[in-house]
Amino acid sequence: MEINFLAIIAAAFSALVVGFIWYNPKVFGKAWMKEAEMTEEKMNGANMAKIFIMALIFAILLAMSLMSITIHQMGAYSLVQGELGILPSYETFMSDYANEFRTFKHGAFHGIIGGIFIALPILGTNALFERKSAKYILINSGYWILTMGVMGAIICGWR
Repeated sequence: MEINFLAIIAAAFSALVVGFIWYNPKVFGKAWMKEAEMTEEKMNGANMAKIFIMALIFAILLAMSLMSITIHQMGAYSLVQGELGILPSYETFMSDYANEFRTFKHGAFHGIIGGIFIALPILGTNALFERKSAKYILINSGYWILTMGVMGAIICGWR
């Protein structure tokens, strides 16, 4: 099972593209600023190069973790990493099933499920302790659910 680094990079960049659209003032940007208690002064005083570089690094890490969620063959691949190594049975299995469920649609489905069951609980818990509103939780988790869907589609479907 080969790791497609181009798909990982494309998926990581998709997080920035979706964020650019999602947090645009004409979409959810103004509402997010209000709910996050963000001001123009805070926004202008930030080191945007550092923020975008770190966001890209985090997105690469997320894209790499989405491989095991969206590509079911990764489970079979992880089994051959033990003492026995890669046996002919693995090669036979992969020749039969290497491309099963390797579609953009399937990856998007699992990415969205991951967003709902992983990102939402994490963001929601943090927001509750930060005393943020339900609107804040919905805006931020909505972004990650959509983003993980797009990333999952790219990771799973790009071969």
